Amino acid sequence: MRRFIFVIVAAALAGCGVETASTAATAAALKKQELEQSKKTLEQAQQKIGQAMEQVQQSQQSREAAEK
Repeated sequence: MRRFIFVIVAAALAGCGVETASTAATAAALKKQELEQSKKTLEQAQQKIGQAMEQVQQSQQSREAAEK
């Protein structure tokens, strides 16, 4: 009888562990996806900043050429 109760308790605890591990894996996958999306957003922002800087530089060069 004690073995039976031990087996039941062990199975219940193992089930809780599996659920916890599954939840942790899901959370980690979501964080990874969030990180990848953040990197893409950062790259896009850097590209836009670079393009804006190029436009400002071209505009400044055009003004300087027109003044000469």
